[in-house]
Amino acid sequence: MTLAQAALGHRSFTTQALLVLSGSVALGLLSQVEVPMVPVPMSLQTLGVTLIGLTFGARLAALTVLAYLAQGAAGLPVFSGGDAGAHHLVGPTAGFLWGFVAMAWLTGWLAERGFDGGLLRLFAASTIPAALLYVPGVAWLHLAFGLDLSAAVAAGALPFLLGDAVKCAISAVTVAGGWKALGAARR
Repeated sequence: MTLAQAALGHRSFTTQALLVLSGSVALGLLSQVEVPMVPVPMSLQTLGVTLIGLTFGARLAALTVLAYLAQGAAGLPVFSGGDAGAHHLVGPTAGFLWGFVAMAWLTGWLAERGFDGGLLRLFAASTIPAALLYVPGVAWLHLAFGLDLSAAVAAGALPFLLGDAVKCAISAVTVAGGWKALGAARR
């Protein structure tokens, strides 16, 4: 059971649609908090994706990220720096953007399989998908933009390792706190 299921109980279609909408909006807002870097800016997008996965579960989290990508492609300013447009889905950040869907799904899948209990398990459920996000991100930079593999790793992975570890810790602490608050509220 995910945190959203525990907090909301039975999820009707309307409830699920509202979760997707609110999650995609939250992800769009977190995307605006960024540290400019080349070729890929560091933002709080991965924190948002992880929190959505840990709280919504696999399918709903992946759907939420797909909604976010569709919003950005349709012209809403949800991508980093308030940017928008379908060209982002094939630009330098495309490997990461599409990788967010798999990251959200895997994070949610791990949460649904018992990795949502306890701080260390939550940290693992955050860290494993975050680490795997580098695969499509770096591969896209290498294959689509002609960077040799070491340059792609240097541009698309190395600068972000520490920040991503911190974001994984923040997400684990946040969701653990959510479970604790939910438990206290039910007493």
